[in-house]
Amino acid sequence: MSAISNPPTVRDLGEFGLIDRINAGRIQGSAIRLGPGDDAAVLAAARGQYVVSTDMLIEGRHFRLDWSNPDEIGRKAIAQNAADIYAMGAEPVGYVIGLGLPGDTPVDFVTALADGFWAEAGRAGGSIAGGDIVHSAQLVISVTAFGDPLGERPVTRSGARVGGTVAIAGRPGWSAAGLALLSQAHQAAVDRDRDPAAGTVAAAVAAHRSPQPAYDLVRAAMGAGAPPEALTDISDGLLADLGHLAAASGVAVAVDSAPLHDPGLRLCAEELEADARQWVLTGGEDHVFAGVWAPGTAPPPGWTSIGRIEAGRGVIVDGMRYRGPAGWEAFSGSESAKSDDSR
Repeated sequence: MSAISNPPTVRDLGEFGLIDRINAGRIQGSAIRLGPGDDAAVLAAARGQYVVSTDMLIEGRHFRLDWSNPDEIGRKAIAQNAADIYAMGAEPVGYVIGLGLPGDTPVDFVTALADGFWAEAGRAGGSIAGGDIVHSAQLVISVTAFGDPLGERPVTRSGARVGGTVAIAGRPGWSAAGLALLSQAHQAAVDRDRDPAAGTVAAAVAAHRSPQPAYDLVRAAMGAGAPPEALTDISDGLLADLGHLAAASGVAVAVDSAPLHDPGLRLCAEELEADARQWVLTGGEDHVFAGVWAPGTAPPPGWTSIGRIEAGRGVIVDGMRYRGPAGWEAFSGSESAKSDDSR
């Protein structure tokens, strides 16, 4: 009887063998003039300027290997960076990825991770232009995304004017619900998520594992006759990120919570005896987009109006100041929707 060999690890294959493996057969986008294989990548800047964003994901802090498979982790890493590019009114053209890996990581795991990178890049736009791989004690992913503005110039948080309409693209609160389900009912959530009949629970858990930003709605909004005057990505929490927009623009954001009511989230909240409204207002990592349209201008189809811009400062919900943490802050205790096994 022949011995069963163990699957190869990254230590067995080596850095350059691993790089060759995960890049084999990939097709670069038209903006990539030179991809992996040299000292640096070369990208074309179609409009003479780039929008650039970088994010890091650390195992046990931003994802858990017992909750997510490598494809989901790869998709999430690209999605959160692509969302930042779209939140500037731009479209991704390329990504550079740094990977820190333990030496005993199976090569098949890294291949599946790379498949996730490429799959989400295919949905968002752009391709993987290069990066670096190093040995580390745990899995660490750093993604830098490059984007071309979809309009004449990038759209920032600072363009909101009094009288403008605030609207969102996407469903806030679902990632926070998924995190709560995984945290408080771990095995049940995992088992039910694998069951196609699980419905709402499966959708919430999937939203946390692999968010699906509404890239197409930003593209459509930027191509419309009246694009948004201010734009941001809801990654830290709706109230937290609207607060950043309000501060940058020197205005107040008045939110009406009625359009944010979500029956699906209410079902998840009832199962856990949790507060669906808090998930919506303070949960992060859905990568919903929030935009502000000029006074008298209606948001395009697919965007949900949730409030208006007023004179003043900060964020008001249903006419009152919200009490409690507004969302995620990396170095405080107000962490509302990040994967963290120390919580």
